[in-house]
Amino acid sequence: MKKYDLIIIGAGNLGTFHAYHALRAGKKVLMLEKDFEPVEATVRNFGQVVPSGQALDTWFEYGRQSLEIYAELQEKTDISARKNGSYYLASDEDELGLLEEAHLLFQERGYSSSLLNATTCLEKNPSIKKQYCRGALFFPQEFSVEPRLMVHKVRQYLINTLALEYLNNTTVVDCLIKNSICQVVTAKGEIFHSEKVAICNGRDFNALYPEIFQSSELVVCKLNMMSTVAIPEVKIIGNLLSGLSIRRYDSFKSCPSYLTISTPNELKIYQDKGIHLLFKQAPDGRIIIGDSHEYAPVREAATLDFSIDMSVNELILEEAKRIVHLPTWQIEHYWAGYYSQTSHGGIFEYDIEEKIYISTGIGGKGMTTSPGYAKQRIHDILS
Repeated sequence: MKKYDLIIIGAGNLGTFHAYHALRAGKKVLMLEKDFEPVEATVRNFGQVVPSGQALDTWFEYGRQSLEIYAELQEKTDISARKNGSYYLASDEDELGLLEEAHLLFQERGYSSSLLNATTCLEKNPSIKKQYCRGALFFPQEFSVEPRLMVHKVRQYLINTLALEYLNNTTVVDCLIKNSICQVVTAKGEIFHSEKVAICNGRDFNALYPEIFQSSELVVCKLNMMSTVAIPEVKIIGNLLSGLSIRRYDSFKSCPSYLTISTPNELKIYQDKGIHLLFKQAPDGRIIIGDSHEYAPVREAATLDFSIDMSVNELILEEAKRIVHLPTWQIEHYWAGYYSQTSHGGIFEYDIEEKIYISTGIGGKGMTTSPGYAKQRIHDILS
């Protein structure tokens, strides 16, 4: 009987970096993916690696570790990671005040950032509109990656250099423990054995242990995103995050004045729809723009309409045009992304007999924190 040290169910970012750390620990690993390749939140996001937006607790530290891991991998093989930094753009005095306070908070943590006046910010990114930008906070060490490439390149590196075994189009229908050995059963009737199992199931809550997820406080989030046609004559450098992002992201909630800032009337509809504006340019010149947030409990996840709400997209584009100037606003693609998250902003973990370890609900911080979080999770699993 062939037996693995660890079987990982799910080949998204979270599962892939579980595999990365387990393999580096010298373990024999099998990773199973239900689809031909990951098709959910792992590949439908901006590809912004921004520890600067995380709660200034363990998640910020996971993000900081993730930057190191991405840098290490990029040195070994091209995973599309580009160290172009992140710019948070303030549109009014309240947002500018939060940036100044956040700058001090990050200084205390030894995390490099620079306050930029409007003139310097526009010199670095000429597409930003002068009438929008009052100043910016720049984080030089942060990365952009290509979400439709990165996880596949990391996985192939693990297969080629660390002997990862990988099976796609393989749906797991049961996971149980017999005589202290884990048995993983697929829809094809295959049975795989391992010492331990890590389940990184994203928003798939019906295949394995549905009773656990349905009784949890997990929710599913739907996001509207879009990308323009290629505009190679425009150069948006790094990750651009708007004043609405400053008002939304957890790191800024630690600022002393956060609870006292007012919301302009014209922005209230954006906050009601969970909209904040992000921009990132792909190497081919396309510009990714978004996003919005709509939530439903696990039991009601199917109520998140599969259609694209163009009224939400129109709001996104209206605000986008207030922030940057583009020679064309022709949109090539619209799409919806979905991820699961917890109500407390962390991650959902559930361990069964110190043999089966569930990790999901990492929310919108998966690209930023998965490598660092998975390092700690694998340490706990293998201990």
